Amino acid sequence: MPRRPEPMSFSLPAGTDPASVRARVVMLERLLERSFTIPGVNVPVGLDAIIGLVPVLGDVVTTALGAYVVWEAKNLGLPKWKLARMGANVLLDTAIGAIPVVGDAADVLFRSNSKNLRILMRHLDKHHPETRVIEG
Repeated sequence: MPRRPEPMSFSLPAGTDPASVRARVVMLERLLERSFTIPGVNVPVGLDAIIGLVPVLGDVVTTALGAYVVWEAKNLGLPKWKLARMGANVLLDTAIGAIPVVGDAADVLFRSNSKNLRILMRHLDKHHPETRVIEG
């Protein structure tokens, strides 16, 4: 009798240390902004654009997920001006995303989670260089 394939699994670290936060935020950004590629045009799309298609509830969910990244950044001690910039990215994404049709297209173009990840990564690279991961 053939063996069943094992289900894919991964575990994210649950700690509050900078390396654990980095791993969680990178995974969340990848899920929200670059989960798969649209065939033919090779544009990466994530759950942010898909969930955003659901009126009102989709915008609430994607805003909450974007706010989670800002919350993680706050817990790491990012300066208030960086947190304000990250919050502004989430608010702008939410405001644009609330516009029917136009907002759905804008979710593919304006990637607030990617922008916020970049801000967070710069901070981590400068203040917690031991969290850097060399990808092969």
